[in-house]
Amino acid sequence: MSRVGRQPITIPSGVQVTLKDNHIFIKGTKGQMDWDIPDPITAKQESDTILVERPNDERQNKALHGTSRALIANMVLGVSQGFERKLEINGVGYRANAQGTTLNLELGYSHPIKYELPKGITAEVVKNVNITLRGINKQVLGEAAAKVRSFRPPEPYKGKGVKYVEEHIRRKVGKKNV
Repeated sequence: MSRVGRQPITIPSGVQVTLKDNHIFIKGTKGQMDWDIPDPITAKQESDTILVERPNDERQNKALHGTSRALIANMVLGVSQGFERKLEINGVGYRANAQGTTLNLELGYSHPIKYELPKGITAEVVKNVNITLRGINKQVLGEAAAKVRSFRPPEPYKGKGVKYVEEHIRRKVGKKNV
């Protein structure tokens, strides 16, 4: 049996879970999310836990079992605590600032990049080089962070570009005078 799918999901206080047919609706202090559970998988609520079950041990059902449980757990965590992703800009003249739902980036190109953040994602910029993206949907947050990083990925010689804070850039040796 799936080790991930077997684990119960605990519902923290302040989070309301509604299961109707194969549709789950979760509401918390940060916001609300809903999701259609794939057909062979079922979820049931017992007091302050959610259990995700599968009908048999077919390969497809095993895969959906763990995935469904992980997605529901991320939804519960997102509406109660939220998620954040931190990025760092390295390079002379590279900077960013946030204006509402727009992230303005100057990354060494001839023009500034104006990136419109997805719905539900907020950005905070500290000292023009540290970007913090926050949201309740882990998937959308990860996609937005990857998009911002893709505007100028870090290069291996000087490390200039946009990188995740926890990311380590493997450096290469430059030219050698012989």
